[in-house]
Amino acid sequence: MLLKYFYDEKLAQASYLVGCQAAKEAVVVDPARNIEPYIQEAEKNGMKIIGALETHIHADFVSGGRELAERVGATLYVSDEGDADWKYQNIDHLPHKLLKGGDQFKIGNLTFGVVHTPGHTPESISFTLTDGGAKADEPMGIFTGDFVFVGDVGRPDLLEKAAGAQGTAQSGGYQLFESLQKFKELPDFMQVWPGHGAGSACGKALGAVPSSTVGYEKRFNWALQHTEKEAFVNALLDGQPEPPKYFAVMKKVNKVGPNSLSKLPKVNKLADVIEVEKQIQAGYQVIDTRSAAEFAENHIEGTINIPFNNSFANWTGWIVNYDRPLYVLTADEQIGEIEKVLHSVGIDQLVGYYDANKAVVEASTTQSYESITPHQAKNMLDQNKAQVLDVRSLEEWKAGHIEGATHIMLGTLLDRIDEVPAHRPLIVQCGSGVRSAIAISLLQSKGITEVYNLTGGYGQWKQEIQE
Repeated sequence: MLLKYFYDEKLAQASYLVGCQAAKEAVVVDPARNIEPYIQEAEKNGMKIIGALETHIHADFVSGGRELAERVGATLYVSDEGDADWKYQNIDHLPHKLLKGGDQFKIGNLTFGVVHTPGHTPESISFTLTDGGAKADEPMGIFTGDFVFVGDVGRPDLLEKAAGAQGTAQSGGYQLFESLQKFKELPDFMQVWPGHGAGSACGKALGAVPSSTVGYEKRFNWALQHTEKEAFVNALLDGQPEPPKYFAVMKKVNKVGPNSLSKLPKVNKLADVIEVEKQIQAGYQVIDTRSAAEFAENHIEGTINIPFNNSFANWTGWIVNYDRPLYVLTADEQIGEIEKVLHSVGIDQLVGYYDANKAVVEASTTQSYESITPHQAKNMLDQNKAQVLDVRSLEEWKAGHIEGATHIMLGTLLDRIDEVPAHRPLIVQCGSGVRSAIAISLLQSKGITEVYNLTGGYGQWKQEIQE
């Protein structure tokens, strides 16, 4: 048997290539949209990918299941649980099998069992894996998707907060409690292969370890220590991070099916910086992917700074308008990777790019902004010469904040721009100075230019001023 782990750090998303070496056949569990790594790994091992297994309709990335079906003829194995709102659509033209709890299917000597594990979503299923090639008659592990993570469980409030399905958080919590009782009945030796790791917004306490065992999770996973349903649901729903706005888009895209990557238009390099400035004047978003320090020193007016790092997918998903053309400023050698990341969260409307460093040299008008220390900020505040804008999460805000600050979480800043207290210079802060840099670019793009970034964010403020 072959079991290969794939992990996308920008999405904190795990997928798995599982193959029977005797049959030379393989399947992918919860494939990402970029399917090339799976195809290459299968070919390297002399295998053909014949199936794509989905644990649920994903909310945080675009599934590559349909892409595999179209490209290599893989059969889609998808849930037939849940009501009509949670059924896969537009798959009749593709090879597929609809699955219910209790079903089984084989790939060579490998047997996959289907367990209905609702809670995170109504249609969620998990897959047990038994290696018949090793003469095993019990499952060796379970692919849990967003049901059980290392140290955490899937949140049931995404449907309500991100997709607008009112009243589903509480009912989903009750379902999840019951699903966990089934999980507790599994043998302790079974391995647990989850769909996400630390950094995912699909839970609040995910571990960074890639896998676990049922026995370990039963002993140390906080959610599995609860024996009373109401207490569990209350604890589960308390303190969950805000789900990115794009989660609602992903639910729809994965339900009805994304565009085929081969049919997306080619991304062209713009002729010159004049073309960049024309797009900004036309009201289109232009993302500058350089570091915050480079952007602060010099940037084109109207551009938005989202550095190309592990948070790029998250913040573009929060900030980008999915209904309008998008442009980026980046290096030529980076545009291919940027396309892949944008596609992973369903941003298919990237139409052009230009070299970021050339752009700021050639631009007709540029901007900059400064950072200030906590002591400089305190002096300005003491003299009533500034106002603080805190762009951290609600939970961070509740845990402590600068007195008199206005709180608007970064991901909602464009929607709430009219609430920004722009009558005085703004000191923008987050936890460390990273998110606030993105926020400053958003503010400047909307004409709010008297802005300062608080060096070290609230963490440094607390250390130097409050303690």
